[in-house]
Amino acid sequence: MTIPESHPRKASLDVRHRLTEGFRRGLVAEAGLIAHGRGECFDYLLGERTRVQAAGAEKAAAGLLLAAGNPVISVNGNAAAIVPRELVELAEATGAKLEVNLFYRTRKREKLVAAALRTAGARKVYGLNKKHMIPGLGSMRANVDDAIWQADVVLVMLEDGDRTEALKRMGKRVIAVDLNPLSRTAKKADITIVDNLVRAIPNMIKYVRQMEKRGKTKKIKFNNKKNLKLMDKIIRA
Repeated sequence: MTIPESHPRKASLDVRHRLTEGFRRGLVAEAGLIAHGRGECFDYLLGERTRVQAAGAEKAAAGLLLAAGNPVISVNGNAAAIVPRELVELAEATGAKLEVNLFYRTRKREKLVAAALRTAGARKVYGLNKKHMIPGLGSMRANVDDAIWQADVVLVMLEDGDRTEALKRMGKRVIAVDLNPLSRTAKKADITIVDNLVRAIPNMIKYVRQMEKRGKTKKIKFNNKKNLKLMDKIIRA
């Protein structure tokens, strides 16, 4: 189905089609469709645009990724279906590794997500050879490759509260992209970007390029609790 450029919901519908196509291919889990719908509700309340507070979080996240010694971008099925090329570009711009990490994990889905990233230009994808287990995490997401195990900064997508807490206990800094400012992920992360992936990742790439051009790659001061309160206030208004 071709959505006309004049349709007021074109951007949102395009993303939905990417997800449903990803589901048909086996890339996206059934629960991933529900998770997207939940996030889309929050996006409606945000006016489907990047708020100033979200932009501040994206800028801080870009700075943290650039300043990290071993940054990693953790990729799930939804992210691989929606913004694969953007994730590859962000990884290349920041020197981050891409690691596949799924909650509803099957070997087939892992390979499909990895293949989607390679098709988008990734030269190396981690997460297919589990070597370590994150302590205190009961789900399949405890199984990780060398990338996340050795990372100092990890970017996670959507709600991932238990793993965010576990990564924090390991001393890692966590950046989360989550449209729900009330989620455990949002509250536990060091930097939470309350924005849609389709805007958040391109914005981070833009800020990374700007920082590199100006030679400013230091960490930016950021108060996550304060930022979440402001985003919550916007949503409730």
